[in-house]
Amino acid sequence: MLHHRLLGYLDEVARSGSIRRAATRLNVASSAVNRQILSLEEEMGTPLFERLPRGLRLTAAGEVLVRHVRDTLNGHERMLAQVASLKGLTRGEVTVATMASIAAGVLPGVIRTFRETHPRIVVKVLVLPVDQIAAALLAGEADLALAYRLPPDPRMRCIADFEHRLGAVMAPDHPLNGRYQVRMADCLEYPLVVADCSMTLRDVLELLVPEGTSFTPVVETNSIELMKRLAQTAPHITFVNLSDVGEEIRRGVLAFTPISDASAIIQRASLMQRARSALDGPAHLLAARIQAEFERQSVPD
Repeated sequence: MLHHRLLGYLDEVARSGSIRRAATRLNVASSAVNRQILSLEEEMGTPLFERLPRGLRLTAAGEVLVRHVRDTLNGHERMLAQVASLKGLTRGEVTVATMASIAAGVLPGVIRTFRETHPRIVVKVLVLPVDQIAAALLAGEADLALAYRLPPDPRMRCIADFEHRLGAVMAPDHPLNGRYQVRMADCLEYPLVVADCSMTLRDVLELLVPEGTSFTPVVETNSIELMKRLAQTAPHITFVNLSDVGEEIRRGVLAFTPISDASAIIQRASLMQRARSALDGPAHLLAARIQAEFERQSVPD
């Protein structure tokens, strides 16, 4: 456990950019964190952080080590969940706060698989606007928060980040289906069903519209479910992340094609917990299941 504690210190210092802030979040003395970092640098034979006037910044060696540390910590979390499962943890309750697109996309499959393995664990899902998801987690109303573009907050700890690219979603018999990629300009020739201005997805989408081009959707909505339903009938097109339509693709009612213009635009989803609260058994198990599914669908390195 001492080794695990050191990894946690290093991870938090890298995230915080400050030994003092890291110590505050970890609820330990700054001197203890500093001593561990100095000892590790001596053992490695190279600095892991640049000491700057306003904090710390990872060196190249530090970046390599921190990637390894985070992989190790994530593996440790999954191991704990597996051990808890083997010990017969079959009862309990876990609440996840998330956004509508995830609740209508990847989460049903995650929960279905999770329930097959842990039928006596009750799963509660709070679907909230993105600006209320972090508040629900911090208020103790949820054990986990899962959303795109969650604002950074020292009171939350990131369990995992997942990256996804936007794609055009359409019926399998749509004229554009079957291409390796499509351009946004190609899609604009068809009736568009898009996220309205209340959704973060709309901001990303508007970045892809060519300058001087008319952008006139036939339907604007804050319902991902409605967007997906309408896209099942050609020639409508909508735009979501691959993880939002995995179930429909498996059923053969929707097709997903990457947008070539969006190759540099990454949507980042984060799975978060409260920084100073350890996850209990049910939350560990669900977090591991969410992480496994999102990693399967994430943008490859």
